[in-house]
Amino acid sequence: RSIDWRVTARTTEAHTKLYQEEKERPVLLCVDYRRSMHFATRGAFKSVVASRIAALLAWSANLNGDRIGGLLFAENEHVILKAQRGKHAVLDLFHRMSDLHAASTRQARNNEALSNSLSHLRRTARPGSLVFIASDFHGLDSSAEKHIIELARHCEVTLISIHDPIEAQLPNGGLYRSKDGSKDVQVDTSRKQQREQHQQRFAQHQQSLQDLARKHRMHFVDCSTASDPIEQLRVQLEVGAV
Repeated sequence: RSIDWRVTARTTEAHTKLYQEEKERPVLLCVDYRRSMHFATRGAFKSVVASRIAALLAWSANLNGDRIGGLLFAENEHVILKAQRGKHAVLDLFHRMSDLHAASTRQARNNEALSNSLSHLRRTARPGSLVFIASDFHGLDSSAEKHIIELARHCEVTLISIHDPIEAQLPNGGLYRSKDGSKDVQVDTSRKQQREQHQQRFAQHQQSLQDLARKHRMHFVDCSTASDPIEQLRVQLEVGAV
């Protein structure tokens, strides 16, 4: 089966074909710009941290000569980027991230945005791709999990969970004001039981993500808005090896 019959006939000497496995692995960056990502009490917005992480991964992939693509999504819009090689692909990613980030603040909430976007990502990702999903994973339901699991069967997936410190633990007793761009919300943290329930919900959310990653052989990165995303990736992911 490996004999090259045309070359053998032309040279009268037996020649065989040698096959070299393709080592290039497209790097796909999936960045969440939904309304919940436009939040922070310290550091930068979760959406900004996600953008910085995507930028770091994109430059790292470019240095390795990999093709860069992915999917950017907001509440009611998504942008698919075909994997391409070179500096122009990185800069195009940055322009698309900037445009969608600005437009996403005006979009109405869509509870199916995460699941729908992951569905698009699953259908466009080539087998063997390196896939990084930067999100707070709010609204992760069974449908969204199913798309991630299907993606992990054919690709190497990393879940990058981005959160603000106040999502992990409410401050001690007090009345705090928050604004989501359209309305003001006041949160009373004077009740210890309320603070404990809040902390427990966040811990369960993070644990479910870690369990999902562990069960299906995905990588998991926990990233806080109050910390340096580059340092967190370096420690948890060894980004220099991307």
